[in-house]
Amino acid sequence: QVQLVESGGGLVQPGDSLRLSCAASGRTFSRSAMGWFRQAPGKEREFVAAIRWSGSSTYYALYEDSVKGRFTISRDNAKNTVTLQMNSLKPEDTAVYYCAAGNVDIDVRSRTAYNYWGQGTQVTVSS
Repeated sequence: QVQLVESGGGLVQPGDSLRLSCAASGRTFSRSAMGWFRQAPGKEREFVAAIRWSGSSTYYALYEDSVKGRFTISRDNAKNTVTLQMNSLKPEDTAVYYCAAGNVDIDVRSRTAYNYWGQGTQVTVSS
């Protein structure tokens, strides 16, 4: 069992940065693949970034105007946290951001592969 709590969302202007954190509890966190997803109003929840348990493998969304190069995912297994650093934010990044945990060998880009989800944190990018 893993419990996830996101924090760090807020209202920022285009070009600003935000750092989202996900605090996890549960004995299996260090062996879990961790992911960030986001959901904008009227849209499906989409993959943003993920990281394997060791931290050596990271994955980013490949869709048009991708977050790669602007967002960085990292984790600290000693502190049971996973972080999403978001730079050069754009209005289209506005969404509720969710942290998720799954088994070690999941397809990290698949929303349905994750077993546990946080409650989400709102990110709004607007001038």
